Parts: sequence; C-alpha cells; structure tokens
Amino acid sequence: MADGVSWEVVPAQPHPALRPGVISYRGIRMALDRPRRRLETPIGAATLLLGFEEPVRISRAGRTPATLVSVVNGLTTTPALGEHAGRLSGIEVLLAPWAAFTLFGTPQHELANRSLDPDELPHPLGTGVGELAAALAALPGWSERFALLDEVLLRWSRAGVPGSARVVRAWSLLRHSRGAIPVPRLAEEVGWSVRQLENRFREQIGLGPKAAARVLRLQWAKRLLAAGRGPAETAALCGFYDQAHLSGEFKAMTGCTPGEFLAARRLPAARSVPDRMAGEATSLVLAPGRGAVFSNTRGNR
Repeated sequence: MADGVSWEVVPAQPHPALRPGVISYRGIRMALDRPRRRLETPIGAATLLLGFEEPVRISRAGRTPATLVSVVNGLTTTPALGEHAGRLSGIEVLLAPWAAFTLFGTPQHELANRSLDPDELPHPLGTGVGELAAALAALPGWSERFALLDEVLLRWSRAGVPGSARVVRAWSLLRHSRGAIPVPRLAEEVGWSVRQLENRFREQIGLGPKAAARVLRLQWAKRLLAAGRGPAETAALCGFYDQAHLSGEFKAMTGCTPGEFLAARRLPAARSVPDRMAGEATSLVLAPGRGAVFSNTRGNR
C-alpha cells in the first residue's frame, strides 16, 4: 500500500473433490488512484467472477460492451478489454469448460466469446450468484470465503447437468497435446465420429475441437515467448507453419503482434498483477492510451 493505493491478489486451490474441473480461485481487492484497463487474451478455461460491489466493463469485437458486477465467460478465440474505475473486489474462479457446462446447465457454445451475468443462466443453485457474491463479501477473510465457495460449488456440481466422460477425455487429450493432436485421431481415441466429436465439443466445451486447439496452441506460444523463446523457434515448437503463421494467429486472437504483446508485458504496469492462470502469459495491464493498438478489442459503439 502506498499513498492510499492498495491491492491484493490471493490465490487458492479448490477442494480436491472439485478438481480438475474447478481449476483455481483468486481473491482480488484493488483500491487504485486511477482507472485500470486490462487486456485478457484467450485461455483454455471458462471464467466466473463473483464480484462484491464494483462493476467491470468488458469490450469484445463485434459485441456491445457489457458492464457487470459478476461475470461468466466461456472459451474465447478473441481478446477482451476489461475496464474498471480503480476499485474492484471479488473472487475469480477458473473452470475447465466441461465443468462450466455442468455448473451452468447451458450449452457452452452460448457462452463462447461472450461475457454474461451468471444469474441469466439456469444454474442449479438455490440462491442467485449475486446473493452468493454478497455472502462471500460479508465474510471476514479470504479463507472463510474460499471455504464457503467450496461448499456451494460442491453442492452445485452434484446438482448440475452430467457431462460426457468422453468429452472430458477428449479435452484432456487435446489440452495435454497443447492443441497438436489431429481432430480425426482425437475422435478415434474416444470412439466417436468426427461429426459426433464436433457436436459434443460445441455443446460441452463451447468451441469445436479445431477452434479449441487454436486456443491451446496460442496459450503455449504465449508461454514460450514470455519465457524468452524467439518467434521462429516458438512457431516450430507449437506446430505453426512458419513465423508468419504464428504472427497472424497471434494478431487474430490477441489483437496485437507477438512483439507488441511482449513489449507491453515488459512495462511496469503489466508486471504489477499476476496472470490469471499460473505459469501462463494471459493478460496485459494497459497504459493510458495504449488500447488503440489492440484493435480487435473494440466493441460496437
């Protein structure tokens, strides 16, 4: 804390019975002296933000910006720009996409590349997500909040829509290959036709297997680039045809080139808050006026 400015980010692991579907918790509390703008790039996870009080404005290309306190996002193939006035508090929950299907009881393609109020979805909670967020906010500390969240999500998952074990296996194989396994082979591994796999992936993952593989390859490429690998080497390791192919995919899914992304991550503001997913290069805190570079985040006005 300095000059009235404070922030804390508290990571936690969900109850073992919730894993691997519920990937992580992250408690957030920020009180800054200016608005903050953060570029969020596609990751292989769905997100639930249980906001305590302050809204966040989320812009995506081709969609009207949404201003929400609690937010659910499905898998995305395009970047989002999150903005708040300088104060933000809540708990962010990262979910395997098939777990989001169970928890929200909604075909995941309806959540792909969207940011919605989770209370608009037919989840099996006895109370609304907004009420849960208020109950979490009223507790005295993060450990008590995470314990309540464990309790509610365990009950929620048991009452949720059962997913397909074959989808879970297919997603696991695709994720562990970092998007490299061919779709026909993936279908063969789980005993489905390619068409069956594509239909079930759209329902329970949110994207088709080919689009999901693009996200996972991008995630791996960002990680390698952030660790100091060069673009040509990264392209070869991640299965891109060449460096130009990597750059084109990077621009399409993040709104910036690899060089712009790395340069922005080296700025002091970008290093001030941990990435959303441990060990991954997921986000950029943008300096004032920097958003014009990332044209793919501009929503409809």
